[in-house]
Order: sequence, then structure tokens, then C-alpha cells
Amino acid sequence: MLIRSLLILACSISGYFIAFKYLASYQLSLIGLLLGFIAAVSVIQIEQIIRKISLRIILGGVIGTIIGLLIAILLSYGLSFVSIWEKQEIVPWAYALMACILGYLGLVIGSKKSEEISLPSFGPFKGFRGVADYRILDTSVIIDGRIADICDTGFMEGNLIVPRFILDELQHIADSSDSMKRSRGRRGLDILNRMQKIHSINIEIVDQDFPKIKGVDAKLVALAKKMNGKIITNDFNLNKVAELQGIKILNVNELANALKPVVLPGELMVVKVIKEGKEHGQGVAYLDDGTMVIVDHASRHLNETVEVAVTSVLQTTAGRMIFTEMKAVVPDKKVHTIEAL
Repeated sequence: MLIRSLLILACSISGYFIAFKYLASYQLSLIGLLLGFIAAVSVIQIEQIIRKISLRIILGGVIGTIIGLLIAILLSYGLSFVSIWEKQEIVPWAYALMACILGYLGLVIGSKKSEEISLPSFGPFKGFRGVADYRILDTSVIIDGRIADICDTGFMEGNLIVPRFILDELQHIADSSDSMKRSRGRRGLDILNRMQKIHSINIEIVDQDFPKIKGVDAKLVALAKKMNGKIITNDFNLNKVAELQGIKILNVNELANALKPVVLPGELMVVKVIKEGKEHGQGVAYLDDGTMVIVDHASRHLNETVEVAVTSVLQTTAGRMIFTEMKAVVPDKKVHTIEAL
């Protein structure tokens, strides 16, 4: 904020003195002061826009502009020797026109096509591939919402890609006549809005589409292949399809399972039996992270807190199940003592 204030002050004062030197009037110098202020504010706005653009796109646009201007110089230099130009003073204007056209084309083409350029990972380009670490968000992981919590903790930084067709699908779900789908779609849009306010990440909307490909999942895989990126999802089917095609998947469910506390056979824990299990005599409890605990011989102790010993742990794609056997019923006073500790 201080640097921006100094920039506005410096530009305003410079504009004032420049106008006073050439116009020699205090009244007209105020116009220079205003123009300097407007120029500083415009620079700050441009800086805010550029900050949201990836470095790869900026470099592509700069290189494209330079190439376009060089081509304009070569063409205008050749035109100066053409005999059809009876008045050579036309050449500078022709160069200005070509510089504007070719410079603009170079800027647009360079920024749009920069993602298709793959730089070698050796010599001066070594380490530059980190710029192209694209992570593409799936609809399911946006609606799920846990990705926003992960970004809040600071464990994920950089650019996150949201394709336009994913945004369209979220909007379509939010406009659904089904109240459940409508609430899920609106939740997804709210999650994206929340993530845009996180300073450690940048949400980048990509307009790339594949009209010939039907299905959002297939388009996601095609985009990941084209950008050499990773897909962040919690969709089991998309996970398998993408892995078969060599696409790297970042599965939020797998991350959640990896962060669950480790329990070993023989370890004691205190749980509350919520309901009966599928097998005779079994009771079911849950840990704070949602892990299901199967307790043998606990069906008679519903809504009671019991001490159990772990017998085995089963890891499945849907989550983790802990099998235990009951040791004793924990009195209420003991439960309060444990919670206090």
C-alpha cells in the first residue's frame, strides 16, 4: 500500500512539473497533475490484472510481441526500396500500421499458444518446468469443498485451473429444478468464490474446449493431456479412467485417508456405540474423522461409551474400517475425566 501511494504521489508531482514547464501556467499545470494521477492509478490496475496471469502466458505474450515488431521492421525496411512508393514519407506510417497489427497478433498468439510450448529440462531451461505445473479442478472436488480447506492451510500454492466447461456445468447444476442439485451447484460456486480470495493460490479460468468430445470427464482428460497437467478430483471412476491414460491424479479422498491417525492391533481406544452392525452382536461406532469402528459383542451397549481393543484394520477405496473387541463399559465420570485431560 505504501509503495502504491508513493507511485501515485511521484506520478502526480511529475505530471504537474512537466505541464508547468511546457505550458508555463499554474492553472494548466493542474491538468498535468490529474493526468499523472490517472496514469498511476491505471498502472496499479494493470498490475492487479497481470498478477492473476501465469508467468508462462506473460512470457509468451512478450516474446510474441517482440517477434511481431521485428517482422514489422523487416517489412517496412523492404518497402523503402519498392519503387511504387513515390513519397518516402509514407513509409513511417506504413511501418506504424504494421507494427500495431503484427505486434497485436504476436501478443495474442504468443499468450494463447504459450501453454503448447514444452521447454527442455536441461541447461538454462532447467527448473523452468515448475511454471507449467497445472492442476485442473474437477466438478466433484469443487462441490466437495475440502480443497478450499486444504488451500487455506497453505499446503497448496500456485495456479489452479478451472476449465470453462467445468464452470458451465456448475452453473447448469445451480440452475437445476431439483433442489438438491441446485444447492450443490450453488455450493460449488461459493467454494470457487471463497478460493479466489485466498492469497496463496490463483484461480485461472481456461476457455479451452473440445467440441468433438462428449462428456465433462473426457474433456478433462483431454485438457490434462494437452496441458501436461494433473487432475484434482474425488471421483473414483474419473480416477481410474485418467490413470489408464497416463494422467496424474490428485485424489482428495486418498489425501484424507493418508492423514487419518494410525492405529495398531492391540491399541486401546474409547468410543461410543451408535448402532448395531450387520453381523450378530456387533456394534458400530465412529471416530471424529468419520472412520467406522466395528465393535464385537457391543450390540447390547447402544448409546454407551465403551473401551475397545483394535484387532485389525481394513483399508478400502471408500475409506478405512477398524475392527475391535469390547473390553469394558466406561462410566460417565471416567468419560468426563478423559475429556478433561
